[in-house]
Parts: sequence; structure tokens; C-alpha cells
Amino acid sequence: MIRILLLSLGLLAAALPGSADETPLSPYMPKIVGQEDFIYVWTLGIEGLGDGSDKLVTIDANPNSKTFGKVIHSVSVGGRHEAHHSGFTDDRNYLWAGGLDTSKIFIFDVHTDPARPKLVKVIDDFVEKSGGVVGPHTTYALPGRMIISGLSNDKDYGGRTALVEYTNDGRYVATYWMPTDDNLQGAVKIGKHADGYGYDVRALPRLDIMLTSSFTGHRNYMRDLGELMQDKQAMQEFGNTMVLWDLHDRKPKLIFDVPGAPLEIRCAWEPNHNYCFTSTALTAKIWLVYLGDQGKWHAQAVADIGDPAKIPLPVDISIESDDRRLWVTTFMDGSARLFDISDPFHPKQIYQKKIGAQVNMVSQSWDGKRVYFSSSLLSKWDKKGKDNEQFVKAYRWDGRELTPLFQIDFLKEKLGRPHQMRFGAYALYR
Repeated sequence: MIRILLLSLGLLAAALPGSADETPLSPYMPKIVGQEDFIYVWTLGIEGLGDGSDKLVTIDANPNSKTFGKVIHSVSVGGRHEAHHSGFTDDRNYLWAGGLDTSKIFIFDVHTDPARPKLVKVIDDFVEKSGGVVGPHTTYALPGRMIISGLSNDKDYGGRTALVEYTNDGRYVATYWMPTDDNLQGAVKIGKHADGYGYDVRALPRLDIMLTSSFTGHRNYMRDLGELMQDKQAMQEFGNTMVLWDLHDRKPKLIFDVPGAPLEIRCAWEPNHNYCFTSTALTAKIWLVYLGDQGKWHAQAVADIGDPAKIPLPVDISIESDDRRLWVTTFMDGSARLFDISDPFHPKQIYQKKIGAQVNMVSQSWDGKRVYFSSSLLSKWDKKGKDNEQFVKAYRWDGRELTPLFQIDFLKEKLGRPHQMRFGAYALYR
């Protein structure tokens, strides 16, 4: 009965035009109808800059507002925790934001006063409760639940990790360890690897599946990037797999070889599009994970991103709501690329723009008319000197060209390193 209800909710979410917000978010959420009012930016603190703490920064994104394009609020969490990713609960009342270093999770009330989020809870026993998971990364909404992907573990601080489930009010539910060669947990290896690494998580409810991707452990992501790249052994300690899970039972089913650290996962929205995309950071390729004609799932590299030999380091992707185009940001050259994915097996680059000396996250509005970029990757991986630009930049997209709307210099504003962006709107709570 529970499985039937879950699948029904998934089908309903996929069918309704109000089933999602900015395209990376969970299909279980209410959607912002029209113009977003705010951009919430989960920001890394910098020692000696402002209060030095990680913080949630609110930017006014409504062009009819007197403070359009300005920072209107910030709330510090005290200390530096390697602020990274964040996600709303399914009712969109709360924003969960994780720290990759201290493994703390900060929960903000964003519905009482959307312009001024309030820190209402800190989960500081994530490692203990989860049985040793380190580095909460993606916080992803399921009905009444938050599913959190880890990056590491407290035994060797390498890449073996797990998914962790919580209730919306912050109570621990369960831990689901990634399958490994010595413990496949009933999963089937399609390729050679079962490395147990984690990174992102996304769901296709109508097919009752989840997908996870893989990155690297704490001992790598908290290390200086230049030093890390000179360490041949450390560079072998990156994920090369994606795992397909049973969504209802939370059990791994298939393990795909996807070499080169597959990062963000973005699934198609149309109900007849049974596929998701990812990009590989170290090999600079777009991969397609799809359900084939014979009812079997496959993973296939379908396009290069720039010149892979130059390691452009693709870091984020964003799929348009009609599944026709895919934005890809590449950190090393500070560029945004747009691919035509109307044929998902043959993506073609159709546009490119230099955003800055470095660029990381990309978020676009559901109507596709506005695209936002932030700069910071990781505190010890960001560029140094004059290339250490820290910004949020907003653009209008008319289908042909990105036109600047506003930009905020986070160093000048003494805020820190902006990482992930989420949207807010008054209309959600009226």
C-alpha cells in the first residue's frame, strides 16, 4: 500500500505544472509560480573577513523591489564548517544546509519571514547517529523525509559513505551504506567497480528509483587542490560509479561504471523521458543514465565538455524544465556552456559565455528566463590571488544570449565564498 501511494504521488508530481521549482529541486515540492523574490546563498566564511563564519545570505531577486540585486539579510551559524549544499523540505518551510568539514547540519525557517530566514535547529550528532557518515552533501526532499548523501566516513576519511534519512523535524531514521565490492547488498555490478563512494542523490518517483553519484572523501576535499593534484595516490581516490536504488525500499539495485567523479545528477521532467544526466569532473564528459527499450537501465557517455585534455573541471549542471537544454559550468575556465539535449544521446554545445575567473554553481528559474551563477567550489580548491573572485551573478536569458541583471561581490561585502543558491518567494506561503 505504501509503495502504491509513493508511486501515485510521484506520478501526480510529474504531471502537475506546479510540481517543481528551480530545476535541480525535488519533484515533491511546491513550485514558485512566476518571479522568485529571493536567492538564498549558503556561504563559506573566510577567516578575517566580516564575522568569519559560514552564513545563509538572502539576496532580493524581485526586479520590482527597491532593493533588487542587493543583500538584504544574512544569518551566521558560528564558525567555519565548509558550507556546501542545501535543500528544502517537501513542504518548503525549512532549508537544510550542511557543512562538509564538521558534519553539522543547520536548519533554517524560511516560511515565517521569507526575507529573513531564521536558524532554528542544529544537528551536531550526524556522524554519531548515522554510524560514522562524514560530510553531509545533498539534502533532498522525499515525502516527510530528508535523504542526505554523505561524502566520507569517520574510519579512514576516505570516499566510502552512505545515504542518511531524517524526518522533516530533524529526527534520525536510518543509514543506507553504498554497495562495495566486498558487500554488494544484493546489487548487481554492470561494470567493474563498486567503490562505495557518494555525492549527489536524485529520484524519479514514477519509476520508483533513486540515483546516486560519487566524488571523494574528507582527506581529499579538505586538502589544497594544487597539492592534491600532485599526489598520484590521492588522485586515484575519486569515485567512478553511479548507483541505481529502489526508492521505496532504499536498496541498491544496479552499479554503473561512470569513470572520473560523476557529480551533480539532473533528471528529465517529462513523464515519458526516463533518463538523467550527470557530468564527470575529471574526464569532462556528459553521461546519460537511461531506461532502455528492454526495461534495462544503462549508463553511457554521450558528449565531451570542452577539451577534456585541459581538465576544464565541470562542476554543476542544470536541466531546463522542458528537457531541451542543459547548462554546464566549468570551474577552471570560469565558463558556462549550454547543450542542446533534445536528443539526449547526442548533446550538442550551442552556446558558451565566460562568467568569471572561476565559476561553480548554476541555478535557473523554472520558466528558463533567469540564470544565476556562484563562484566558490571548496575553500581549499578555489583559485588564489586575483583569480579568487567570489560572486553571485544574475542574468536574463532570452534563448540566445545571457544579459547581466546584477552581480554581488561577496568579498567586498565581507560575506565570504558563495556556494549554493536556492530560491524563495512570498507566494509559496500565502
